[in-house]
Amino acid sequence: MTMPYTLTQVRVFRAPPERLWRALTQPAAIVKWNPPDGFVAEVHELDLREGGRYRMSFISLGNGQPFSFGGEYREVIPNPKLVAANYFDDANPPGEMLTTYTLRAVSCGTELTMEQAGLPDAVPHEACRMGWQQSLDLLTRLVEAEVPAQ
Repeated sequence: MTMPYTLTQVRVFRAPPERLWRALTQPAAIVKWNPPDGFVAEVHELDLREGGRYRMSFISLGNGQPFSFGGEYREVIPNPKLVAANYFDDANPPGEMLTTYTLRAVSCGTELTMEQAGLPDAVPHEACRMGWQQSLDLLTRLVEAEVPAQ
């Protein structure tokens, strides 16, 4: 019998909560930061409201193999909180995961706490953490860049 686990990541960004929120919720931004190394992403559907659904794929750049998943937004509170139920399209591993992003303004920017609950033990803890670290590094580069207004 497998037992699901929870993984929590905390990172502080030198960016305002509004910019981080846009990066978490806009398809063009999601495909830039969310896929871990070796993958690109495609957002197929994103209905950002409580009860709204999303679907996306990570695609291996090496072999073109897609890895599709989706879910439903359970809580959408602009800037402080986003909660989504997640599932894999192929039902392997089975079950539902719950991802919660909590944003909190701090003196130097925004603290993001990302909790992923219900992860199947078929996904090794350290591999999942490494993938999220890669994604959060890309998120940092996206939201901390200061692009001058034209």
